[in-house]
Amino acid sequence: QVQLVESGGGLVQPGGSLRLSCAASGSIFTMYGTAWYRQAPGKQRELVAHISSGGSTNYADSVKGRFAISRDNAKNTVYLQMNSLKPEDTAVYYCNLGIQVTTSSIPKVYWGQGTQVTVSS
Repeated sequence: QVQLVESGGGLVQPGGSLRLSCAASGSIFTMYGTAWYRQAPGKQRELVAHISSGGSTNYADSVKGRFAISRDNAKNTVYLQMNSLKPEDTAVYYCNLGIQVTTSSIPKVYWGQGTQVTVSS
């Protein structure tokens, strides 16, 4: 059984920073591509950033230059460093991890429970 626990969300003023974490626990053989998504009220969930198992990264145009995704494979954890936050970054942020639990199992996608990020003065 794999569980994901997100942390790091909260209320921050415009221009501030937050660092989100998503830690996977349980039976984990290896972690594949991981990503962060967000969903603002009344909007569809959107991809914010993705990092491959090899470390290649991709970002939504709206966060390029401000956000940075990283991962620690030894800790089965993915991070999202968010700088220069704007009110339009306000949303619930979800992590998304591709995990293979045994050497013979098929990789599956797991979602975190979501963490609220509010950018407001």
